[in-house]
Amino acid sequence: MSPARFSLNQWTTRYWPLPELVAGCVAAGVTGVGLWREPVAEYGLARTAKLVRDAGLTVTSLCRGGFFQLPDAIAENRRAIEEAAELGAPALALVSGGLPEGSRDLDGARRRVADALAELAPYAGECGVRLALEPLHPMYCSDRCVVSTLDQALDLAAPHPAAQVGVMVDTYHLWWDPGAYAAIARAGAEDRIALFQVADWTTPLPEGVLTGRGMLGDGCVELRRFRTAVDEAGYTGPIEVEIFNDDLWAMPGAEALSLCLARFAEHVT
Repeated sequence: MSPARFSLNQWTTRYWPLPELVAGCVAAGVTGVGLWREPVAEYGLARTAKLVRDAGLTVTSLCRGGFFQLPDAIAENRRAIEEAAELGAPALALVSGGLPEGSRDLDGARRRVADALAELAPYAGECGVRLALEPLHPMYCSDRCVVSTLDQALDLAAPHPAAQVGVMVDTYHLWWDPGAYAAIARAGAEDRIALFQVADWTTPLPEGVLTGRGMLGDGCVELRRFRTAVDEAGYTGPIEVEIFNDDLWAMPGAEALSLCLARFAEHVT
């Protein structure tokens, strides 16, 4: 496998300033980066696009859209699509959102995701951006993502052209699902895999849960088995390392990137 498939998701080195991240990736021979809307907005959208383009980097994704329980979700996601297009990102990661405040209507929340996709998919297609619907681990269902399995995501994507709506395969969120590998094969057959992300699962989870992603090789996920499965499903695109972890965030950016590269070679490829 070519090292060129490695992509550094910006949140893995969360506090590394964008110009330093870009320079660090170039110095390490990394050619792909997954960007996040908040630091891109802080640095400036057009300025970011020029920075990565001049450095010869490929933006592998923009994170994130979704959160369809919010009242301004459609307008906000249209802006996210436009930002992805300007950055040259082929995929906009969609985290569907949880239940509206005070609601227990899970079925209704999932219908809202379907309705939002129906409204946004044609616009994404016009902009040359693919919506990458990401299922999250069920522990996030109430507040962040009512889509918990890859099969659910594929069912929601099915009414739309594959070029407009795909799915995200993230090892951290899918490792527990006994149907994950069959769903990856299905996603490949339907040409729906928009992006592959890797992180490990370690326990106990920290307070707050969100920063509980483990460094590659530190947990219980069969990372290479996942990579083989997406390869066999026909996916040949970038593999983003996306790890939310306080210890990793405390490291100097170049050191964190070096560790990710080493563990990627050892446990993913």
